[in-house]
Amino acid sequence: MATDHRQELEELVRAHQRGVWRYLRYIGAGNAEADDLTQETFLTVWKQPFEQYDQKATAAYLRQVAKNKFLMLLRAQKRRPEVNDLDAATQLFSEFARDDGGDAHMLALTGCIEALQGKAKQVVRIYYYEGHSRASAATEMQMTEEGIKTLLRRVKDALRECVERKLK
Repeated sequence: MATDHRQELEELVRAHQRGVWRYLRYIGAGNAEADDLTQETFLTVWKQPFEQYDQKATAAYLRQVAKNKFLMLLRAQKRRPEVNDLDAATQLFSEFARDDGGDAHMLALTGCIEALQGKAKQVVRIYYYEGHSRASAATEMQMTEEGIKTLLRRVKDALRECVERKLK
């Protein structure tokens, strides 16, 4: 019987791990925190099994467990969540993630980023992938900070429109 339970857990992890991790990042957990909290979420399910109904209900349950784990971590660290309304964020994420944990959005976004050219592609690389500040990106790209801020806003708008087109 334990083997069946372990196999069910492995299937659950395969089906929902990315979605739980992305949700935790979405509500403000750092990469390492999201890694740890995702594991803790599935450990909780391992210790206190629940009955799965469908993908959507299971994903919602796992997000709730993950959110509680995240809030407990924040309390222990005497931190406040960066997201003001976690319930609204959860609702928005569940619409974004659909049944695939956000895979369709991520695939569309990756394609849209790859299609960027020139300064748009450069600012995404410098600011998001390399993690430079706006000031550092401005220096590297020989622009003003205000110029970088404007460019980032335009690139985000273009990426949002591109993703929406790809998902239609």
